[in-house]
Amino acid sequence: MRVLVTEDDEVLAMALATGLRREGMAVDVALDGGAALEHLGVNRYDVVVLDRDLPGVHGDDVCRALVADRSQSRVLMLTAARSVREKVEGLGLGADDYLAKPFDFAELVARIRALGRRAAAALPASLEYGDLSLDPARRVAIRAGRRLPLTPKELAVLECLLTADGRPVPAEELLERVWDEAADPFTSTVKTTIRRLRAKLGDPPLIWTIRESGYRIGEP
Repeated sequence: MRVLVTEDDEVLAMALATGLRREGMAVDVALDGGAALEHLGVNRYDVVVLDRDLPGVHGDDVCRALVADRSQSRVLMLTAARSVREKVEGLGLGADDYLAKPFDFAELVARIRALGRRAAAALPASLEYGDLSLDPARRVAIRAGRRLPLTPKELAVLECLLTADGRPVPAEELLERVWDEAADPFTSTVKTTIRRLRAKLGDPPLIWTIRESGYRIGEP
């Protein structure tokens, strides 16, 4: 899942980004509304965590722009205001959810995951191929009855491959969906993660490299 955190408090923004990355999300950060619109014009996000009171372009206007563009990104609006009127206004602008500051980080993660499930086609309760299964909600992968010790990035890559339903997934697409703008596109990050994932999945091999197309789960 790729998330854009738009928050003008840089300390809070970076803390949120660090925490969400530990949850296996790819996170970009924008510190004002103008930067948020620039990010949204270039990248596709599953969820936008949007502070309402932003400098430059106000958070309300960022939300309106997303609605006008018919963006598939889900918006979780943050605000220091707690009144029902403020919540109604935020949701009326097109936000999908609303969270008042201060908030519990675990609740933020839960709400982002819930919105992420709505941003794309609904995932089944379990993604499966042969004796391999992945529970997207619980972030648990099992093969032949054995739970696999996968890292958040390995789980995210595996989810991308399984949801592709046999389609080869280019390394560039994996880099975009699993990592974030801080990732160097010229590094061997994807290749290294695929190698480790293959080793943990064990035999017989499930992930195949399709020349000039990417990686897929299925027969060679």
